[in-house]
Amino acid sequence: MTKDLTKGRPMPQILSFGLPVLFGYLFQQLYNVVDSAIVGKTLGGAALAAVGSTGSINFLVVGFCCGICGGFAIPVAQQFGAGNHQELRRYVTGSVWLSVCIGLALTLSTAALCDGILMAMDTPEDIYQRSHVYIQTIFIGLPAYFLYNLCAGILRSLGDSRTPVIWLIVASVVNVVLDVTFILSLGMDVFGAALATVLSQLLAGVGCLIRLLRGYPILKTEREDWRWDWGRMGELCLMGLPMGLQYSITAIGSVMIQTAVNGLGTAYVTAVTAAGKVSMFLCCPFDAMGCTMATYGGQNAGAGKWDRLHQGVRACVKLGAAYSVVSMVLILLFSDPLIMLFLDAGSAGLLPLARKYLLVLTAFYFLLALVNIFRFLIQGMGFSPLATLAGVLEMAARVGLAYLVPVFGFTAACFSSPMAWLLADLFLVPAYFYCYRRLTHPQEGRRKLAAAVR
Repeated sequence: MTKDLTKGRPMPQILSFGLPVLFGYLFQQLYNVVDSAIVGKTLGGAALAAVGSTGSINFLVVGFCCGICGGFAIPVAQQFGAGNHQELRRYVTGSVWLSVCIGLALTLSTAALCDGILMAMDTPEDIYQRSHVYIQTIFIGLPAYFLYNLCAGILRSLGDSRTPVIWLIVASVVNVVLDVTFILSLGMDVFGAALATVLSQLLAGVGCLIRLLRGYPILKTEREDWRWDWGRMGELCLMGLPMGLQYSITAIGSVMIQTAVNGLGTAYVTAVTAAGKVSMFLCCPFDAMGCTMATYGGQNAGAGKWDRLHQGVRACVKLGAAYSVVSMVLILLFSDPLIMLFLDAGSAGLLPLARKYLLVLTAFYFLLALVNIFRFLIQGMGFSPLATLAGVLEMAARVGLAYLVPVFGFTAACFSSPMAWLLADLFLVPAYFYCYRRLTHPQEGRRKLAAAVR
């Protein structure tokens, strides 16, 4: 079930690898969609706002976890492309050691700081208790997120994009059953929604782990492979931490916007939450493009096939442009019924606000496509710290718009993400060509360094 992305025409290769990844992201979003739909329809708008008000901090912490695990998988993809299986195994075991250490530290710290985080975000008093219960449950369950994302990242780096999808489908079905059981039958309120999500994520992680242990002879380790190697750990951290920080830095801007929206009141929080859930689902193809380009870039950079990098970019940009048009048409035609999936009848008056927020986002989706394509390709090529700078620009844009929300109101919040995507693209597109030249003309960089020293 491994897939070599260093051979064959790029477009078919990208599609065959990316479609299973897309289905995986769709089913992963189904976790949040089912939670939000059941919470909003059965517990009301206030409960939906409680869950939604934690969305940005959830993205900050869980995104950090996903980014780190994705970064750890890049050296694995590069060694797989180079055909060096012994070194591949040692990067895998190093990733396990680091994930255990970082996962435990992150779980303990976030669970302890939960109260302070929600207070700093100006969470409305009428939803504070529910918000606390929901997000603290997610924080305690962070090891499940580490398990799934690490195993799924390693599988994808080997070209296996199907196994993570299969287990996410199973987990999504289980999540629906647990949501209904915990919320409707047992009356566990938002705690039931969070617990169902964590348990489902744990199931997906265990399934991927079993596949890794039983299905890949090249991953059969020996005692020597588990030795702690500081040099290798440093390389993994150089890839993983910038990717994790990239998510977190981007999320800091989202936290600022969420804080500004919280200050507008519960009605605006509910509207943004409902529209945001629809947008997250629509953005899954862009996430899949990014994940695909990370593996594509890693394998081809490891194999030294530089021309295929340009070919892959052109193919994926075409896909991003086509889907951006399709998504805009879908929202123009079906925005209201999609938003109402997350609002009960009593919250229907918020539909105009949610519609406005969603229309602004979809109008600029092509900018988001470029962000994911170029950022993850740069990371796959081995320049993870450079790609992190794009996250800083995204954060700066969102922070700036957050300060404008009290002045210009809800409209400023609507344009926060498009402005963040635009600033990131202005950096990422030239950065890709810089990285490409660094790989194809390494002697030029050494000459400039020597001249600077002299």
